[in-house]
Amino acid sequence: MTEPAGVLVIGIGNPGRLDDGLGPAAAAAIEAQAPPGVTVDADYQLNVEDAERLGRYRLVLFIDADAAGGEPFSVHRVHPRRPVSFSTHSVEAEEVVHLAREMFGATAAAYMIGIRGYAFDGFGEQLTPAARGNLAAAVAFVMGLLHLGDVDAMAAQLEQRVGALP
Repeated sequence: MTEPAGVLVIGIGNPGRLDDGLGPAAAAAIEAQAPPGVTVDADYQLNVEDAERLGRYRLVLFIDADAAGGEPFSVHRVHPRRPVSFSTHSVEAEEVVHLAREMFGATAAAYMIGIRGYAFDGFGEQLTPAARGNLAAAVAFVMGLLHLGDVDAMAAQLEQRVGALP
C-alpha cells in the first residue's frame, strides 16, 4: 500500500430535503476553493465503498447537517465502531472508519463537522437563512484548516475544537 497523502472531505446529505443539504453545500463551497492535495466529494449517505477510499488519505473530514448540535457547527473525532448490523446501504461514519481500518489498514484521523440545521421535514432545494449562516462559518473554519497545508497541524487544530463551541 502506498503512503496515504492529503485530505478527503465528504459532504453528506440530501440537497432536496432543505437543511439536510448542508453537507453537500459545504462540499461544493470547499471544492471551489480547495488547495492542492484536498479531495472533495458529496453524497446522500455513506456506503461501505467509502471505506476503501479512507485508506488513501491521512485526514478525513465528514461534513453533515446536525439537527441538535451546537451553533454554528460542532466538531468531534470519529472513533471506529464495529457495525451492529450490516447493510451495503447507509452506514455511519464510525462504521466506515472501522471498516477502513479492518479491511484496508487505514490510519486516517477522522472528524465529523456537524453544521446546525433547522428544517428537515419538508422538500425543497434551499437552506434556511440561519443554516446558511452556519454553513458560512463552517466553510470558513474548514478553509482555514486546509490552508495550513500540513495535515498534522490540521489535526491538531481539529483536536483543539473537539467538543468546543466555535
